[in-house]
Amino acid sequence: QVQLLESGGGLVQAGGSLRLSCAASGRTFSNSAMGWFRQGPGNDREFVAGLSWSGSRTLYADSVKDRFTISRDNNKITVYLEMNSLKPEDTAVYYCAARVGLVVRQPNRYDYWGQGTQVTVSS
Repeated sequence: QVQLLESGGGLVQAGGSLRLSCAASGRTFSNSAMGWFRQGPGNDREFVAGLSWSGSRTLYADSVKDRFTISRDNNKITVYLEMNSLKPEDTAVYYCAARVGLVVRQPNRYDYWGQGTQVTVSS
């Protein structure tokens, strides 16, 4: 079993920045892709960003492209989401997720999920 723990959420003014972290523990696995998703009030969970195991491939939602950056540390245990130029519409609970295989956008294709961290952007 893999456990994922997000941190770094909080309250920030529009135009500000936050960095989310996702630490993996438990059973280790290779060839895993990581993704960040978010869910705002009354909305479905949506894809934000994804990263392949090697780090060579990244995916971003159009709404966050050029503002958010996904990365992972060298030991591949922690994944980050750097969020800049935040907007009120970025307010949501942010989740990290992991799957064995290629990085994809669909949340139902991810096997492991964290508990989420709240990001609130005030106008």
